[in-house]
Amino acid sequence: QVQFVESGGGLVQPGGSLRLSCAPSGSIFNIYVMGWYRQVPGKQRELVAVITSGGSTNYADSVKGRFTISRDNAKNTVFLQMNSLKPEDTAVYYCKCVAQQYRSDFGPRDYWGQGTQVTVSS
Repeated sequence: QVQFVESGGGLVQPGGSLRLSCAPSGSIFNIYVMGWYRQVPGKQRELVAVITSGGSTNYADSVKGRFTISRDNAKNTVFLQMNSLKPEDTAVYYCKCVAQQYRSDFGPRDYWGQGTQVTVSS
């Protein structure tokens, strides 16, 4: 079964920037919606941003104007450019994709990445 793998997390100072990437580990028939979620200990996982195959986007209010989601359909990759980072952005960031691995599959399903830690601290 294909897995989605995130990269790009790390430690950054407040006001800094990071760029996250997420791509499948193998071939995949079609990816419909790609998105980023985040979670801190003791809290529910929350939506950060999503992008459809047509390029429509939606953002959490807390990141509007600071984060930008984009995708490269040729490479099946989704990106999250995070600027003006704040300590409250500290979380594990997860990639979630609605995708169909094989043409013969009954339909699309959700795929989650393993998560990448983002820490914003001086």
